Amino acid sequence: MARVAGAAGLAIEIQLIPGPTDMQIKPILSALRHHKSGTLLIALQIALTLAIVCNALFIIQGRIQRLSRPTGIAESELMVVNNKWVGRLTDAPARQAADLATVRALPGVADAYVTNAFPLIGSGWQSGIRRSPTEKNLDSGTAVYFVDDHALSTLGVKLVAGRNFRSDEIGSLEENGSPDAPTIIVTRALAQSLYPDSEALGKLIYIGTSDARPSTIVGIVEHLQSPETGAGEDDRWKNVILVPMRLTSAGAFFVIRAKPAQLQTLLKTVPTALKANSTRRVIPEPHGVITFAQIRDMAYRGDRGLAWMMGGISAILLVVTAAGIVGLTSFWVGQRRRQIGIRRALGATRRDIVMYFLTENILISVGGIVGGVVLALVLNRWMMMEFETARLAAIYIVIAAFILLALGQLAVLAPALRASRVPPVEATRTV
Repeated sequence: MARVAGAAGLAIEIQLIPGPTDMQIKPILSALRHHKSGTLLIALQIALTLAIVCNALFIIQGRIQRLSRPTGIAESELMVVNNKWVGRLTDAPARQAADLATVRALPGVADAYVTNAFPLIGSGWQSGIRRSPTEKNLDSGTAVYFVDDHALSTLGVKLVAGRNFRSDEIGSLEENGSPDAPTIIVTRALAQSLYPDSEALGKLIYIGTSDARPSTIVGIVEHLQSPETGAGEDDRWKNVILVPMRLTSAGAFFVIRAKPAQLQTLLKTVPTALKANSTRRVIPEPHGVITFAQIRDMAYRGDRGLAWMMGGISAILLVVTAAGIVGLTSFWVGQRRRQIGIRRALGATRRDIVMYFLTENILISVGGIVGGVVLALVLNRWMMMEFETARLAAIYIVIAAFILLALGQLAVLAPALRASRVPPVEATRTV
């Protein structure tokens, strides 16, 4: 408090902003107690923003990680035809063989094979696997792709150990059969999961039912993604088994690899050739014939949308919070012009005034951040229970807190600079 003599000789007490000699936390806290409503409002706004933003950043990062998963295949050269046969299915293997011969003979086709599923399709055949007949399933949801000896060259998958299938190893399988082929190829991630302390090549595993025959791992590919696109905390999306069989079902996918610059042409010539080969089929619209780039786009459309939505919500909250800080600080500057003017008259520099408001804002922000951390953990706990999300990592809280601190200081800077320009003459106008 400072005592200033008025015109009538009376002493008038005025609460002053601390200057360079008394710039301490206690006087600032004392001033904030006179503005409890505004202080609490901004602190609560910061707390809510922190809780939402750090969880939003966590969700966005998870979606970006999912979008960035490598499939392990030559995506830019691949197309898929969703083929559904009509009529009796007893001749399905013969139909598939004839169609493949037709497709592989087309100009511009590098290779092709028929399968039940492929990366990013969203669903497919899953089976339990074990290393011995009596062992409990190590994983009940390992992806199984039914392929032939052309699959690796079509997909562009790299074989890192062992060999490819031979043409005489390709069998057929009914929809409710067991995928326990004598030979199989697995991804390196699955091989390491099954045999972490030894070489998986040449080892036996059991796929499917409890009475399944043993399957020998004859090849290991570097990487191949499962059909699933869901979020998971583990690496199960890297676990894939290639089984040398063709499903005798009404539907199948022709996966075709185009020669350079031939993909767009094949999108027209392949379905035409298939229909000319046999009209006993349906290629559904609009996605019966599609490039893998389009498959990736559709597979992750929801993830991209969620990421953009969460980013937009975070941006709006940050803007609203910054606007609230600017508005409240501007209001306080207007209320304190007399104190600022008197302090300037007593020797406070512009820097002293700016530092006062910056320090005041830091104290409010820190209080809001402390409350926001608690809210963020509560919100994450609820999301873990309701949506099975992962536990929020501390780094996201730190990042969100830093963003809010920096944003708050930037937001208060303009009003603080305006306050620093209040002339000392204001003291004589307001006393």
